[in-house]
This record gives sequence, C-alpha cells and structure tokens, in this order.
Amino acid sequence: MLNEREIESCYLGQFIPVHYHHNMLMDQNRMHGFKSAIDYAVKPGMKVLELGGGTGVLSWFAAAKADKVWCVEFNPDMVKEARKMLAINPNGHKVEVVHADAFEYLPPEPVDVVICEMIHVGMLREKQVEVIESFKRRYLQRFGGPLPVFLPEAVIMAVQPMQQEYDFEGFYAPIVQFQETTAIHPGVQELAPPAVYSIIDFNQPTDSCFSFNGKFVIERSGTLNSLRFVTKNILAVVAERSTTIDWLNHYMSLPLASPLKVNAGDVLQVSFQYRAGGSIPSLEASIQASVVYDAALQAPQSVPAYA
Repeated sequence: MLNEREIESCYLGQFIPVHYHHNMLMDQNRMHGFKSAIDYAVKPGMKVLELGGGTGVLSWFAAAKADKVWCVEFNPDMVKEARKMLAINPNGHKVEVVHADAFEYLPPEPVDVVICEMIHVGMLREKQVEVIESFKRRYLQRFGGPLPVFLPEAVIMAVQPMQQEYDFEGFYAPIVQFQETTAIHPGVQELAPPAVYSIIDFNQPTDSCFSFNGKFVIERSGTLNSLRFVTKNILAVVAERSTTIDWLNHYMSLPLASPLKVNAGDVLQVSFQYRAGGSIPSLEASIQASVVYDAALQAPQSVPAYA
C-alpha cells in the first residue's frame, strides 16, 4: 500500500518511465553542464552522494575522481537500469546504487559533495528543494557540520510576458509548452524582458513557497496570452575565475485563460504563488495579470485576467 508521499511522487514525476531518463542522456546541454560542474566540484579522494540517481550517469561522472559514490534511487526500474549501466562502464564499481527514499536516506559516513538533479522548470513537480532541506536537517543531526557542497549550488527563476502561438494545423489549443532555449520558435513574441522572482542558494535555508507580484513595462504591442518561466541552474561556482557553470532548463510557457491586448508603454501587473514541488495546474490557478496603466489613455486601468 503506497503512503501519501509515494502516491504524490507517482503523480508528480518521480516514477517517470525509463525512456524519459534515456532522453535526458541525449540532452547535450544537460550532460555537458553537469559533467563540467562535477569534474570541477569533485576532487580526488572525495566521498559523494547523489539523491535521485536515475541512470546513474551523474554518479558515474563523480566516480572519475571520487573514492566512493552512493547513488540513491527510489524507482526500482531505475535501480536496475543504473546498476546495469554502471556495470559496463569503467569506475562503475565505485558507485553503490542504493534502493531507498531520498527523503530518508543518509550515507554511512560524511560526504564532501551532494548531487541532486531533481530539477523541473520553476522547481515544480520534482522534490529537489524539499529533499535537500530534509537532507540538511538529518545530516547535521547525525554528523554535525559542515554541510557538503551541493550541486547545483543555486537556482535563478524568472518570468516573462509572452505572445504565444496556439494554432496546430488550424486546431486552437492553449496548452503548456516546453521549448528549447536555443531554438527559434515562430509565432512567439517577447512582450517585455523577464523579471527574476526567486534566487535559491542551497547552502542557505530555502523557503519552499515562491511568489511574485511585479510590474512589466510592455515593449511590444500584442496579445498577452502566456507567461514564460525561465529556470537557470548554477551548477557550480568557479570562484578562482569569477564565473559559474550553468544549465538552463527548457522554457515553460503557461497559457492565460483570458488573453489581454497590450500596447507598447502599458504597465502590466502579474502575480502568482506556488510551493516547491507543486503541480503545474496549482501554479496556473494562482496567476493573475492586469493592465494597470494604459499608455494610450495615459490613465490607470484595472482589467484583470485570470489564468
């Protein structure tokens, strides 16, 4: 019988099919960014823990330098997959794949680096924030300080008002879309620059609730019918070079139920709130957008639109 968290995990994505993890292996930006960050963060002789190991590839990157890696995975299908993959790769013997719940597992000894790539746009669906905060509390209780280095080290999240095309061969469908950050998307227009609504530093206590109530000055006239959510993961801070190793998630475009006509110079107010690990519909239901200054009328307006 599944408990409440296990039921939610199945719904929110922890038990995604194996082939989705295979697709992640084929994501070159993800793979290159994590390999570079792990190579920088993990020094020879270190002990490493990965929470939510999937195919085991990130643990394998760490095993190139680490003495020992614990790779924790809750999905039994992925446990088998990780063990199979690691067995046919050099240094795979240094990785112990542990079938356990990341919310509860602690390594048998202190570790130097913790990898936790439970990353979804906006920190939605997957439980990265909650898992890391739980780990910090339990680790300090058992081993004391200092805490290990976390990878990613930080996350920057932003939102942007957009005009999004929802025509699919004549079929109108305002759906949630995930878009590659490097591709050109015809029919998509940026109406204003993005605004940062949260910066997470995993070395500090992290609030599990995110909210935004801000204004945008519209730079291009059009129809506001979507909000783009941007998530930039700071995988590692390279202090000696004053730079970072980053990975940018796919953009997430959420449709607004009631589109708004906007003109250049208008002031748009947008607000929303949600909890880390929550569902996409929970975020959609909280979105409010309204024109609070109409540039054409040069007078305050209040025309709400709810997503």
